Amino acid sequence: MLRTLVRPATQPIRRWVLGAFPRGQSGLDYDHPAGDPGLFGPESVTWRIHGDFPGMLAGGLSSLMLQALHPRALAGVYDHSNFREDLVGRLRRTTAFVAGTTYVATAQAGQLIARVREIHRHIRGSTADGQAYAADDPDLLTWVHVTEAHGFLQGYRRYCRAVPEPMADRYYDEVRRVAEALGATQVPASQAQVQAYFAAMQPQLRFDARSREVMEILARIRLPVPVAGVSRDLFLGAATALLPAWAPPMLGFGTGQRARAAVASTTLRGMAPLFRMALTDGVASRACARVGVPVADLRDWPHG
Repeated sequence: MLRTLVRPATQPIRRWVLGAFPRGQSGLDYDHPAGDPGLFGPESVTWRIHGDFPGMLAGGLSSLMLQALHPRALAGVYDHSNFREDLVGRLRRTTAFVAGTTYVATAQAGQLIARVREIHRHIRGSTADGQAYAADDPDLLTWVHVTEAHGFLQGYRRYCRAVPEPMADRYYDEVRRVAEALGATQVPASQAQVQAYFAAMQPQLRFDARSREVMEILARIRLPVPVAGVSRDLFLGAATALLPAWAPPMLGFGTGQRARAAVASTTLRGMAPLFRMALTDGVASRACARVGVPVADLRDWPHG
C-alpha cells in the first residue's frame, strides 16, 4: 500500500538517478558467475553501506572536497584529468569503480584494480611549488581512500541509519583491502585510526588557488537531470554536512554556507527513503541474486 501511495514521487527520482548515472555503460557484469561473492560478499558491512545511493553520492562529493586540500593528491587530478570539462564523467567513472570493486565477482574486481594501477603508473609530475607527485604513491593512495571511506560511512550514517561502532570499525577494516590492492600502505582500519590519521595529515593540507578552482567547478556542476541546479545544491550541501569538523573552516565555508548545508542535510534525510524505494533493482540486488541471498538481508547488520 505504501509503495503504491509514494510511486508518483519515486518515479521522477528514479529517472533523475538513471539520467545522472546511466546503467550499462560500465560494461561490468554483476550477475555472473553464480555463487562468487567478490571481494566482500553479502556478510560484509561494505555491501550494506555501498548500496545506499543518497549516502554514497553525498559521501563521494564530501570526499572530493577533502581531496582538494591535499596539494600533491590534487595535482595529479589537476594536471592529468579533464575534470574541468567533464566533472560528471569523472564522477561516473569513480562510481563505476566503487560499485564494481564492491559487487562484481572476484576476477572482474581484480581486473578493475589492475586497470587503475596501470593508469596510475603513468601519472607523475610536480606541484606548483615543485613537490614531486605520483598517482601510485602509497601515501596519496591512502589519502584518497580514507577520504572516500569516511565520506561513504558518514553518508550512510546521516542519510540511512545509525552505524554501531563495531560495524564502523569493520567497514574500515574491510574496504582497506581495495586501497592496499591499489598500492596504499598503513591504511587506517578503524574509526579511531581514521581520526588519528586525519589529525596527523592536517599540517600537510592547505586551501590554495588550485583548491579554490576545484571547489568553484564543483559548485557549478550540472548533472544531466531536471532542475539540475536544485539537485546540485541539495547534494553539495548534504556533502558539506558530512565533513569532519576541522575541514569547513579550512575550505573557507562561512556561517551562512554551513547553515545551508544543515538545511540540505535535513532535506536529503527526509527524501532518502524515496530514493531507496525508487532503486530496488540496483547492483546490490543483482549481486545478492548472484550469490543466492535476498537483498532484504542487507537491512540487518552481519553477525560474527
